[in-house]
Amino acid sequence: MTFNNEMGARLWRLAIWVFIGFFIINLVGIIAAVVVDSFGTSWFNSWLPGGFTTGWYRQAWSEFQLGGVLLVTFEVAGAVLLGSALLGVPAAYALARRDFPGKRFVMLIFVLPLIIPPFTYGIPLASVLYQFGLGGTLTGVILANLMPSVPFVIFILVPFIEQIDPRVEAAARVFGAGTWALLRTVMVPLLVPGILAALLLVLVRTIGMFELTFLTAGPGSQTLVVELYYSVFAAGMRASQSIDAMAVIYMATSLICLVIALRFVDPTQIVGRAKRTTH
Repeated sequence: MTFNNEMGARLWRLAIWVFIGFFIINLVGIIAAVVVDSFGTSWFNSWLPGGFTTGWYRQAWSEFQLGGVLLVTFEVAGAVLLGSALLGVPAAYALARRDFPGKRFVMLIFVLPLIIPPFTYGIPLASVLYQFGLGGTLTGVILANLMPSVPFVIFILVPFIEQIDPRVEAAARVFGAGTWALLRTVMVPLLVPGILAALLLVLVRTIGMFELTFLTAGPGSQTLVVELYYSVFAAGMRASQSIDAMAVIYMATSLICLVIALRFVDPTQIVGRAKRTTH
């Protein structure tokens, strides 16, 4: 019986590793194909292109006006980071330190944009923005991206705040610190690691957010991920290599932001804190 259990456990572990290996090989193969094609002069019935060039990147940069698109992308990301910090930090502090009727319901409302598909609330949100003349503008894109970003900051910071000893705040109040002075001079310096982690992850999320940006962006307010979508599905003939070059630029931008974020935050710690918060 013990032998059968050990064999079953080994086969189960082997199946898991085979699945993980298959997934990694497919992922690496897809990315490698896009990167190689973005440098290839022509690629037909062979393992490698007939030649290599960087010309497709120059063509993509001029054809898709990537300089302006990247500028819009980082303008949106920067504004969303600032807005998420200004709105999310005080809200997280209030939820962590105050008990009031309906607190669990409020927390549920904040969590909903993180767990339901963005299209579910993105379509009515876009309708409201267009009614107020904000649809198709940079401001509208920023407001739409704030919808999931502020709850994301709150969700991450609440456990950080709960780990700070309330006696630190009591001591500050003894010396005359009001709520805003307490938040600015005591809590924010203590929360710098948590705020930095939350905002870096918001940065990655905003750069990759397609649905809300797609629904609210206009010709001059499209981010890189939306411009990539239009370059693939818009009418007209386009060289696949130039589109792949644009995809590589998008992947590189996202990867750099993700590496920086993972340098400062451990996802397993966030999951652990989230579990403690929900319990």
